[in-house]
Amino acid sequence: MHCPFCQHVDTRVIDSRVSDDGATIRRRRECEACGERFSTLETIELKLPAIIKSDGRRDTFDARKLRAGFDRALNKRPVSEEQIESAVRAVVHQLRMTTERELPSRRVGEFVMAELRKLDHVGYVRFASVYRSFEDVADFREELDRLERDLPGEGQLPLLGADVVPFDKHADKGKKR
Repeated sequence: MHCPFCQHVDTRVIDSRVSDDGATIRRRRECEACGERFSTLETIELKLPAIIKSDGRRDTFDARKLRAGFDRALNKRPVSEEQIESAVRAVVHQLRMTTERELPSRRVGEFVMAELRKLDHVGYVRFASVYRSFEDVADFREELDRLERDLPGEGQLPLLGADVVPFDKHADKGKKR
């Protein structure tokens, strides 16, 4: 490792520490020529699959975009930063575990929806509404019904309160006003 101060070719490691999640090693180094100290981070470099967009374009995976998607879905929801980071790591882990060199963006979206479903039902429905291109209220109702049917009593608040009457777009047809 070259010294960032004097560009000398030899530096020695003074101390190494593994991060809490075990994914990085922080090394404290000292230049043998000028005596300056600096830190480096060592991480595993694994190639993540390329993402095939719905229009056929191929894009490199970007964890910042993934995090931004979680942030938008969970905006103003009672979910901690640690929980969001954990969900992002889980999706990245799933991507790493695939043996494919390319993945359709839809598959990445499914990974995200699975994590959001565990975290927060409202965030899940927000993401699903964009991801699945909901056209009207009936699409929302259908997704809410599916979510309530599949996840009974998981500890989260109900999606609709007991006093809320479900919207039926066909209920008023044929009635005079």
